[in-house]
Amino acid sequence: MSADSVNLPTRDEKATAEEEEAFHFARVVNSFLAYKKDALKQVAVCEKRFKDLTQRHQNHLPNHLEILERKRTSIEFNNVICQMIVRTCGNAFQNKEFETIQKGTPATKPRPMDLDKVRTTLKQIVRDWSPEGKHERETCYKPIIDEILSRMPPSKNAKKMSVLVPGCGLGRLAWEIARLGYRCEGNEFSFFMLFTSDFVLNRTANPSNGDFHRFQMYPWVTQKCNVKSWESVLAPVKFPDVNPAGLPPDSEFSMAAGDFVECYETPCSWNCVATCYFIDTAHNIISYIERIFDILTPGGLWVNFGPLLYHFSDMPDEPSVEFSYEEILGIAKNIGFEIVKDVRDLPSTYIGNSASMLQYTYQCALLVAVKPVV
Repeated sequence: MSADSVNLPTRDEKATAEEEEAFHFARVVNSFLAYKKDALKQVAVCEKRFKDLTQRHQNHLPNHLEILERKRTSIEFNNVICQMIVRTCGNAFQNKEFETIQKGTPATKPRPMDLDKVRTTLKQIVRDWSPEGKHERETCYKPIIDEILSRMPPSKNAKKMSVLVPGCGLGRLAWEIARLGYRCEGNEFSFFMLFTSDFVLNRTANPSNGDFHRFQMYPWVTQKCNVKSWESVLAPVKFPDVNPAGLPPDSEFSMAAGDFVECYETPCSWNCVATCYFIDTAHNIISYIERIFDILTPGGLWVNFGPLLYHFSDMPDEPSVEFSYEEILGIAKNIGFEIVKDVRDLPSTYIGNSASMLQYTYQCALLVAVKPVV
């Protein structure tokens, strides 16, 4: 794999679905590899604009250029993490090496939204695998785990209760559920998340001596607005906060890549489905709820926590239907669910920087539903 770019052969004819997926795969890899160049470009713009000020105005900020140099150093740390994330993903997810044909192939060139996803993914590490993310995890993961524990305690028999976590991101919720004695599988569609979860779960721990909390990055370094102090965006974050390899010996934990609806079609195959900040990622949320109902065993549990952001609602050429939360409750009931808990207005943040002057807080809903025993 090239250190600078990954490219796949282009074809004159319309690409097949498999080729489109390969192009997308390469573009995600290239996005991680482009992080450093893109971030340093932003710093260079800031430096130029500062130097364009009159000397009298620059004199008010004698340490500003030093701050920008510290940003460059922090970006170098982040680049190391990005390089590590993609170092083995080609083999891990496609089982083949890429062919580097030419640089700048349009199908594999990172788009601005792809570069933004890289920055967001680094913040996801904070949310799922750092001490700084503990508060966010407690506001959204803990209510889900508490409901599962109280309504479906871990089985003492050889066959464990099974829990599926679609849209699991970097896998912390699924990992925590497996740690409690459930057979748990996380499912994720995004290559950004899959590459990074593979890195964190499989390559950040040293099982021989329990060494963890040993990686460092600067997730907020590219923030320019709503900054209280530059020290807040230059603050390092260490991860992981637990040993990902430290699950009990009899734990059953796995991660599966792919679209939720396409991957899980077997009826009555899961005792519980836990969704967190997930159902609003659907083009059609009804298809998600129907599939959750179908794959649950009779008496099975669906626990959902999150808002209704509807990720595709403002994207051109992406079909999306948006419903109110009340309508979603009605849909769930019509499909066959029995609603056993409905709590609303639970405040929760998502990859937020607590030191920023701008805070987004979602008023989330906790929904617990049961598939009746016929």
